[in-house]
Amino acid sequence: MLRLIFCLLLTTSAYADDTTAHSFENFLSNIRTQAVDQGVSTATINQAFKGLVPNPKVIKFDRTQAEFSQNFWRYLDSRVSKYRLDKGTEKLAQHQQTFQKNYKKYGVPPHVIVAFWGLETNYGTNTGNLNLLRSLATLSFDQRRSTFFTEQLLALLKLIDAGKIPMNAEGSWAGAMGNVQFMPTNVAAYGIDADDDGKIGLWDNEQDIFASAANFLQKIGWHRGERWGREVKIPKHFDHQLANLNTKKTVNEWQALGVRTADDKDLPTSDMRASLMLPMGYSGPAFLAYRNFRAILNWNRSILYALSVGHLSDRLAGTPQLFATPIKEPSLSRDDITHIQTMLNQLGFDTGEPDGISGPKTRNATRDYQRANNLPIDGYVGYQLFQQLQ
Repeated sequence: MLRLIFCLLLTTSAYADDTTAHSFENFLSNIRTQAVDQGVSTATINQAFKGLVPNPKVIKFDRTQAEFSQNFWRYLDSRVSKYRLDKGTEKLAQHQQTFQKNYKKYGVPPHVIVAFWGLETNYGTNTGNLNLLRSLATLSFDQRRSTFFTEQLLALLKLIDAGKIPMNAEGSWAGAMGNVQFMPTNVAAYGIDADDDGKIGLWDNEQDIFASAANFLQKIGWHRGERWGREVKIPKHFDHQLANLNTKKTVNEWQALGVRTADDKDLPTSDMRASLMLPMGYSGPAFLAYRNFRAILNWNRSILYALSVGHLSDRLAGTPQLFATPIKEPSLSRDDITHIQTMLNQLGFDTGEPDGISGPKTRNATRDYQRANNLPIDGYVGYQLFQQLQ
């Protein structure tokens, strides 16, 4: 933790340093060259870069994302709230005509669009208040994901130059914008000017907002007429190492392995392929995730986010709460996960460079550790594992 704080302090103070300020000017000069080469006008670049300086707050936000520290129940409860359910139901009725029009064209159900809208910005009440140009310039200048954010910065400059996005547009610290929080490259690739006014109005134009979201989901893999997944129940003595996104079986095959619906009934007869998800390990809830779940992951790579979108959409469509009993378990901080990774590495289970993010490599190392110690092999990086490795 001290090391992380020290690095953040160095980063923050560096932005006030003359040398770093000079480096930022050199960085902008390089961006200017790339933007001109990609057809952005000099007038737009001059206006965009006038007085532009990095925002140290953005770096702090980048290092403390909620997906990296909250467990499933805490994450779900904070996102699938009574307010979101009530407000989502109201929005479904309010914009029914537009939703149905988009459903016919793109094949994405209204309750799914509303679930994304609810999780992204609380139905437009929190679209972000940070200048997009400044945020993306800051993250492009930072070395952690410079290539990705430089691409976003250039895409934003082109959108501004084309008059599709205003120069002073505001959004999230990561450069996402509007009601459904599109990154600039997504606006360019999937944004829809549904009312043909020459702009992509992701802040206040419901036609553009909902059409863009539906178009994006269709293009990244949403299949008409299919659900995202379902809550299920697994039997005792189940082979928990089957629970991962790389293992795909038909619904019929999962049925043969003893998997049942959450209310302990037979699964529907189906050859649809699915993966089993155990977001809090073998003692927590279980889900079968179909290919539309992977489409949600293509929107946001967080498994907790994808499960929350799926469950919120189900609730908005009238299904009940989850059958699984909530587990009260302390959340792990990024430092706690870094400690787990360090200890697993020391024990010979390779997590890669410890970074406080429980990604696929860390989950695979956890499975190897569990297998070697005769523990349920579920790959769950949680509080129990943290205690075992203390």
